[in-house]
Amino acid sequence: MAEAYPANEGRPRRRGRKVLVGFVVLLLVLAGLLVVADRVAAGVAERAIADQVKKEVAKQDAQSSAPQVEVGGFPFLTQVLAGKYERISIVLTDVRGNVQGDAVDVPRLDVDAHDVKASLDTLRSGQGDVVAESVDGRGTVTYDSLAKLLDRPGLTLGERNGKLAVTAPVDILGAKLTVNGTADVTVAGGKVALRFNDLTAEGLPNLPLAKTLLANYARGISIDVPLPELPFQLNVRKVEPRPEGLVVDADARNVPINSAG
Repeated sequence: MAEAYPANEGRPRRRGRKVLVGFVVLLLVLAGLLVVADRVAAGVAERAIADQVKKEVAKQDAQSSAPQVEVGGFPFLTQVLAGKYERISIVLTDVRGNVQGDAVDVPRLDVDAHDVKASLDTLRSGQGDVVAESVDGRGTVTYDSLAKLLDRPGLTLGERNGKLAVTAPVDILGAKLTVNGTADVTVAGGKVALRFNDLTAEGLPNLPLAKTLLANYARGISIDVPLPELPFQLNVRKVEPRPEGLVVDADARNVPINSAG
């Protein structure tokens, strides 16, 4: 005689699966809400930092588009509780600073602050120090604004084989010529030193005086160019000619972010 099994024996298992699925869905929803809350909090902090950067740029008599700020690291809220942030990235575009009364254009300035320390009390009150262990910056100075500082009619600058190249019209002993050459670019005392040591001019008269005049022109455009004051106490370490402009690398250590500049 065949044994009869209860028809509803499998129901508890199915009910158990439904409970488990529901629990997993609930966890996913909660996790999603936490991520949203975390990003909302990060967004508030990013806007506050952007406002501070905007004020610091104005203090330096400079102009730029609205700063773009990103607080790196996840989750953000645990960084708030720990009082230490992995990375804060700041991008400034269309920057214009003044150098001895002349405008210097920096199309883009990227700043990365690493290991930023700020206590929760400091964030709440706005009082206290917000300090970055290190700050790295990279900006690009346009060749047009650099050429204006040299103040030679018709002179143009650019990049050629990794070097700063110059082209300019000159009048030597009544002959209208075009000067070409490159410069050595170095950094010294917060200034960019341009040294044009290798200029040539096709058709230059083969006369000692003509060569002397060309050498004098080279010395006249070999100058030390002061850079606009950089935010966050950045010190220029390296300058490199690129097709887009003169790329400036800078860094700083133990920088107070909330009183930069």
